[in-house]
Order: sequence, then structure tokens, then C-alpha cells
Amino acid sequence: MPEVPRTRMPDATLALINDPYQFISKRCREFGSDLFKTRLMLQMATCMTGPEAARLFYDESRFIRRGAMVGRIQKTLLGKGGVQGLDDEAHRHRKQMFMSLMRPERIASLVARTAEEWDASARAWSLKGEVVLYDELHVLLTRAACAWAGVPLAEPEVEQRTREITALFDCAGSVGPKHWWARLARKRSNRWIESIIGDIRDARIHPPEQSAAHVVAWHRDLEGELLTPHVAAVELLNVVRPIVAVGVYITFAAHALHRHPECRRKLQAGDDASYTESFVQEVRRFYPFFPAVAARLRREFEWNGYRFPKGRRVLLDLYGTDHDARSWESPETFQPERFRDWDRSPFSFIPQGGGEYHVHHRCPGEWITIELMKLASQVLSKDIQYDVPEQDLRIDYSRLPALPCSRFIISNVRPDLTGRPAAALS
Repeated sequence: MPEVPRTRMPDATLALINDPYQFISKRCREFGSDLFKTRLMLQMATCMTGPEAARLFYDESRFIRRGAMVGRIQKTLLGKGGVQGLDDEAHRHRKQMFMSLMRPERIASLVARTAEEWDASARAWSLKGEVVLYDELHVLLTRAACAWAGVPLAEPEVEQRTREITALFDCAGSVGPKHWWARLARKRSNRWIESIIGDIRDARIHPPEQSAAHVVAWHRDLEGELLTPHVAAVELLNVVRPIVAVGVYITFAAHALHRHPECRRKLQAGDDASYTESFVQEVRRFYPFFPAVAARLRREFEWNGYRFPKGRRVLLDLYGTDHDARSWESPETFQPERFRDWDRSPFSFIPQGGGEYHVHHRCPGEWITIELMKLASQVLSKDIQYDVPEQDLRIDYSRLPALPCSRFIISNVRPDLTGRPAAALS
């Protein structure tokens, strides 16, 4: 039986922190292998990349999520007790709660609400000289997400809640003061949403029955019990937070439109309805979002001649798999047209996880991400005009999430919002 290649460094945690998106794929290329083992946080871990590794990773008979996520991420980005850490029937039951929110009419409602926020934001930006798009998107998306999810958000609270929700994903991978700010933001956000869950259950507020707030507040587990206020808050934030985090992808969409003006022209032409989705999918494939996901081995087994020991933590490389030359021709070239002939494999294109939505740990909000990006692509290419001043547009791959160094500054915004029915944008 061959030995799994192993890094020489005594602990690779710092190397992973410094290069989160390419840490796995670089070493796999060096070893000429789809996997290697290393020590992370003083514990042995196996790192994998590629579509076959992804297919293996989503085999629930071999992998579990309980205890897999690094504590610093769970205490900031995900929260404790959420669906990401569940397995088997408990996971499938909880996942159905989220899937019930993803009906086409509900997604269309979110897109329409977000379009209204784009309109208001564009008018406000037109009165300013320059705006940092990434930062402005946080407020826009927080307003839309809370309104759609049935989460009360008073105007005096908007700035504070936006900062706290944003910190959950924008600072979760940081070290030092930013990380501790993210942990404080998690505690504050949990308390805020717990109070809303209590108000719903005590009939002090009445969000619409189809809203996330109502569905999560009254969801019952496999034993027929309501979720604890803490877990309900974590899950409601698991609806709101990812919507705000779509701002990362929208910023990258603006970056792509600037770098590839031919894409802007094709979107403006509007004579190919499928091109917008192809453009959005290529943004999701080409640009970094989540670097990797983690699981633990349910049992010992062999795969391709390699032994996997029970309990070992395994990291699957999302970014590297989306750039794997075995699946994608010229993977470092931005080319939306590639998605015209995409085979829709659930294991080669995994920016938000792989496998099947209803069964595996694939993000249930992926459809929301796509639709909000389609809306943003239309707004940025057709509905507003703006200048892109001189700035540092290099992608900083050392931060989580990766972003253009300047966070994409736009200036001289000129909205052209006449006659555009918001609901039709979905």
C-alpha cells in the first residue's frame, strides 16, 4: 500500500493561513498527487483536491461533519449548533428547513427587494465622488436580507447590524484584533436574533409565515422539539449572513466587467439570455470565495490504494478543484462561454460545496447567490454608469475572503433607473 505524501514542515497552520486558496493545490502539484497529509493545529490532517476527491469527500458513509470545523471558524463564521455540523438524518431534517426557503417565488421576492435597494443605493452614490463598492454592498444586502427574512431592522440599527453581520465572514479568517472582533460580533448577533426568536414565539412580532424568521422560529427537530433560542439564532443568521456575503462575488463581478469589457458589451446587448448566467458562473469558478471545507473520517477505509484512518480531519480544496485542468480547459482564463457546454457535474464545480442539495453539505443558498449576482451584473453593466479610477485591483489571496486590494472603488455614478420593473430582474 503506497504512503500518502507528507509535507516536511512540523506544522503547516501558518502556511495555510498565509496562502489559504492555493495551499492545497500547490502541494498536490509538487507531490504529483491528489492528496497529501500534513499537520494543522498540531493534528494530522489529509488535504485533497480534484473532482474524484470531491466525489469521495461527499460520501456520507465515509465522512462526517461533527467536530470537523476548526473552532475559530465555528465561533465566528458558522456559529455553534448549526446545520453545517450535523450528520445523517439530523442533517437531512434540518436541511429541509433551509430548502423550503428556496422556492422560486421566494427567491424572486428577494431579488425584487434587492433591486429596490440597488435603486436607492445608486441614487445615493450619484451624490458622492467615490464609493468603495464592497463596503457599500454590505449595507445594501443587509437591508434586503433582513426585510426578506422577516428580521426587524430599525433604521438606527442598520449601521451596527451591518458591521456585525459583515464581521462574521469578513474577519473570521483573520488573526489578532480582527478575529476577536468577529467573535464579539458573533455574540452580539446571536443575542440580537435570539431576542427576535423570543418575540416571535411570544407573539410580540408576526413575520410572514413564509419568511425565514417564522420558519426557523417554529422549526422542530427530529424529537419534535423547537430549536433552542441559541440554535434558532444561529440558523437564522445562516440565512442572513450568506446573503450579505454575496457582496464578495458581486465585487468580483464588477472586477471581471472592468478587466473584460467584452463581457460588459455582451451583457449590454441582451440578445443572449443564457449569457448572464454563464458570466455569473464563471465569476464563481474563476474568483476565490471559500478555499476549502472540512470533514472527519467516519471509519477507516482505503481509496486508490491509500489508507484513511478513522477520525482523521480531511480538507477538500474548493478553489483548486474549480481550477483543475482535468475538468476545465485553460482554467486560469476567464471564459464565460465554457458554461454553455458544462456537464453540470456536482463534483467539478464546487465554489459553495459539492454533491446534491437535498442530501449533502452543499450550500442551499447557492440559487440565491446566482440570482443576486445576475441582478448585480445587469445593474453594473446596464442600469448604472460609473468610472473606475486608478486603484490597486490585484486580488489579495492572503485574506479571507480574498478581495481586490482596493475593494473596488467606483466614481461618478450615473443611474439610469427609469422604466425598470424590479420584480422582472429575477
